[in-house]
Amino acid sequence: MLKTFSKTDIGRKRKINQDCIFSCEVPLGNLPNLFIVADGMGGHNAGDYASSYTVKAIEREVMINDDREPIKIMKEAIDCANTEVFRKAEADKDYRGMGTTAVVATIVDETMYVANVGDSRLYVINDDIRQITRDHSLVEEMIKLGEIDRESARTHPDKNIITRAIGVGPKVEPDFFEVELKKGDYILMCSDGLTNMVEDDDICMIVKAGRDVVQIVEELIRIANHNGGKDNIAVVIVEPFADEVR
Repeated sequence: MLKTFSKTDIGRKRKINQDCIFSCEVPLGNLPNLFIVADGMGGHNAGDYASSYTVKAIEREVMINDDREPIKIMKEAIDCANTEVFRKAEADKDYRGMGTTAVVATIVDETMYVANVGDSRLYVINDDIRQITRDHSLVEEMIKLGEIDRESARTHPDKNIITRAIGVGPKVEPDFFEVELKKGDYILMCSDGLTNMVEDDDICMIVKAGRDVVQIVEELIRIANHNGGKDNIAVVIVEPFADEVR
């Protein structure tokens, strides 16, 4: 039996919450479940519009897609959302330049399918913590080129510059991942409002120490705010084999 809990928090510094989440444990179209985290960017109202519209568009497109391949369903939904957000930004100067990250996941039996655009993340946590997605960010590119190390990236002045986002261009290129899950796994999807405030090792410790998915989410948000809460925080926790003894 799958258990999940999700929540967003405005944080301690922002006046608008531009993070948006979606969590559906029951079948949606031909997918058995669907989870989304989106972190919007843009001026006043534009970022929250981009993230919320993207989540709604992905949900709608998944619902009506008659394909059976999870990756193809997610790709087509993201493409549609990108086109619609981009057209809105082009047509209305108040929304010019808006965009959003998106990490999307579905679990089919013991396999998880993931799509990612931007720097919101998906982790699998069990005995350790594994980041499944790879950030589409300037600092991630710098790490790949050997210009900085991962520790330096956490405090780099350009760490918030992302290289891919939904809605900023006529086309978008998500990354896709396929992950085999096992008993005891937790799935964490989150915006950078969590990961910029809480180290991966601390996230792992909080998840493993949690009583249930609700307490885990609440504690992750509490610690992110305790550490500064400099951005909106979005957290989705999924326990795919919650009824099986660890």
